[in-house]
Amino acid sequence: MKITKLFYILSFLMFFTSCEKEQFSDFPVTNKNALEKDSKYIPDTQNNSKVTIGSKVMMQAFYWDVPAGGTWWETVATKIPAWSNVGIDAIWLPPVSKAQNGPFSMGYDPFDYYDFGEYNQMGSTETRFGSKAELQSLISTAHANNISVIADIVINHNSGGDLESNIFTGTETYTNYIPASGLFNRTQYDFHPNDFHGNDSGAFGGFADLCHDKTYVQDWLWNNPNSVAKYYKEVMGFDGWRFDYVKGFEPWVVNNWINAVGGFSVGEYWDGNAATLEGWANSANSSAFDFACYYRMKDAFEGNDLTILETGDMLWKRSPTRAVTFVTNHDTDEIINGKLLAYAYILTHEGYPTLFYQDYEEYLDKDKLNNLVWIHNNKAGGSTSILYSDTDEYVAKRNGAPGLIVYINNSNSWLQRWVSTGWNNTLIKDYTGNSNWEPYTQSNGWVQIQVPPKSYSIWSAK
Repeated sequence: MKITKLFYILSFLMFFTSCEKEQFSDFPVTNKNALEKDSKYIPDTQNNSKVTIGSKVMMQAFYWDVPAGGTWWETVATKIPAWSNVGIDAIWLPPVSKAQNGPFSMGYDPFDYYDFGEYNQMGSTETRFGSKAELQSLISTAHANNISVIADIVINHNSGGDLESNIFTGTETYTNYIPASGLFNRTQYDFHPNDFHGNDSGAFGGFADLCHDKTYVQDWLWNNPNSVAKYYKEVMGFDGWRFDYVKGFEPWVVNNWINAVGGFSVGEYWDGNAATLEGWANSANSSAFDFACYYRMKDAFEGNDLTILETGDMLWKRSPTRAVTFVTNHDTDEIINGKLLAYAYILTHEGYPTLFYQDYEEYLDKDKLNNLVWIHNNKAGGSTSILYSDTDEYVAKRNGAPGLIVYINNSNSWLQRWVSTGWNNTLIKDYTGNSNWEPYTQSNGWVQIQVPPKSYSIWSAK
């Protein structure tokens, strides 16, 4: 959740609530036209079965302040076939229900969890993104293209309730919620503070903060047959969950939600400490966004010290099946220098990598990202061994079959290095096309590989 933008929204709300390095200056510039056909991105057209979320790559299918006007669901739907072809297995949508800021809201100020753009309230019928029918069409299109759909779940705080006399505060508070859907009405008894003193976490800014210790709240969020969780999964067709601001409630909330409805889950626990992320993920029985990896990449690429990629503690190093890695999201975009190198890092390492919509569709070279997705989906298997690092050079190996070796160069010169591959007497190639070498490994598996300046090469058996 972007705090600065939330405060902006609040103004509209009704409450206040191991070898020597060799440098070469005369290597040829990469010749893109010289790439062989099998070096390039190859669409995943062979397997039309439904994939499991987390096996390929996720797309964050929005950014902050996407165009208003109710057209976003239609925009995303047009992208689905191409995304499926490049190897995306899931899309993460913004909060889909009606929020207080109505047609202008990005959804993080939720009011009516069951209004997907069909009730005239909060200043509009449609949400910022479109109508319920358009959302359902988008989900159907995604499923038809073997892409799962992840819902952004905002259950820490609510916004848009009417004033009522609050017996717990002795003041009037905006805690009277009577949504047009007629589902999940809320009053002062369902928010903090109230007469139930449990272990629920504290408030979020000036928003009315749901009390998850209340049985009534639990029933409406995940227990009832028509609870938010069950309605979203069984009626709307969502396949997984991205939980917003999970620091605002205890991990058992996510655990109980998943126990009730299943599905993929990832939590936004905004913390750069990998041990803290691992602890939350284990307690919640959920994946977590790898903010530790994000901050270590920022330090490495912005601070020009790639040794951090080797020494830095990250969630994917501790618990790779729990880690959802990312370079940018709608809240933070701090890796500017070497952003494509950062994508090369997460798309060749363990964890479930995420592409950011604007990076993919607007800012970066889409062909290069497609190539990295193909490499991830076809080559990046097994555990990870870091072979070498220094301030501007990083080499790592994925030990699966076929596996790969990624060579990242943050310097201004061509570099080359001898590495131990595990492939004996084998012809290998750089599947990015950034290097035109196709060397044979020696009988002991060693080979010399190269990488252009400010770039990367990714090697595997041909």
